[in-house]
Amino acid sequence: MRIGEVASLSGLSDKTIRYYEDIGVLEAPERTQNGYREYDRSVLARLRFLRAAQSAGLKLGEIREVIALRDGGKTPCAHVTKLIEKRAREIDESIASLERMRTDLRRLARRARTLDPKDCAPEKVCHVIDQRRGRR
Repeated sequence: MRIGEVASLSGLSDKTIRYYEDIGVLEAPERTQNGYREYDRSVLARLRFLRAAQSAGLKLGEIREVIALRDGGKTPCAHVTKLIEKRAREIDESIASLERMRTDLRRLARRARTLDPKDCAPEKVCHVIDQRRGRR
């Protein structure tokens, strides 16, 4: 199969497929005499895995590690489990940070509603933001 057919069947662009080859998460295929990439149908399973791994939150570098383990003859399941647990912790931390930010923004909005724009000095640009900076 040529890259256009692989792209069509996988739902990815040919540019994405070439990028995956460039960064090593997809093995470069054989080339025809005129230089066209000639893919085996097995590439579709690898591309499905790539998309699923990205959907699970894995980064391309992590996916490359998983693929290297598998291509090296090892079962990567324990490694994948650690990566997924790590990603879940990162998401928990992001959620906590976003919740703190939401609380701060709501507090700032309440305070802003009590301020009079006439009291805002030109050098402060906006006293809602400038006064908040001093509170941290």
